Amino acid sequence: MPESKLKIWGRANSVNVQKALWCLAELDLAYERIDAGMAFGKNDQPEYLAMNPNGRVPTLVDGDFVLWESNSIMRYLALAYAPASPIYPAEPQRRAGVDRWLDWTLSTLQPVDRPVFWALVRTPVEQRDMVKIQKDADAEAVQWRIVDAQVSSRRFIEGDDFTIADIALGAYARRWFGVEGVTKPHLAHLERWFAELARRPAFQKFVAPPMS
Repeated sequence: MPESKLKIWGRANSVNVQKALWCLAELDLAYERIDAGMAFGKNDQPEYLAMNPNGRVPTLVDGDFVLWESNSIMRYLALAYAPASPIYPAEPQRRAGVDRWLDWTLSTLQPVDRPVFWALVRTPVEQRDMVKIQKDADAEAVQWRIVDAQVSSRRFIEGDDFTIADIALGAYARRWFGVEGVTKPHLAHLERWFAELARRPAFQKFVAPPMS
């Protein structure tokens, strides 16, 4: 397909922007990133809302095409620029397996991750209710046990190949392993899988930096 100059709108400390940036790097695609959201603003302005009526980040611009939702952005990048790559497999059952985890990340994992992350990273220490935060962390741990079981018998989430499912889950796993002050279960398979992701250059560049 014709070359397009890709643009990503979004702040680098957003987990959803990080997913898109990680995917772009894995596919070796050139792009421009424009800070938007939280301290940078812009996402509440008419120009941005015309692209993304949700006022959230990231937003991808590829020529005249505009796309929001980070998992949809990853799917699009793989299909448009690397259709033969195992990062988003073509075979229907394997693709469905990847899609399942992309959906699960949003429907099940993200809702239990958010209160823990916000409480321990974006809330002043003196305002933290550690009893409640531990309860929230326990609820999140239930979901990470599911991922731990999934990778107990395979290298990556859906087999031997790294996929965008690993990106989606890996970005949240960085938050889970990175937060401190709560008790978390030892999940050996999850830790092994995450350690492998953490060695990838794109993870180190976009996901590993200090959380904020």
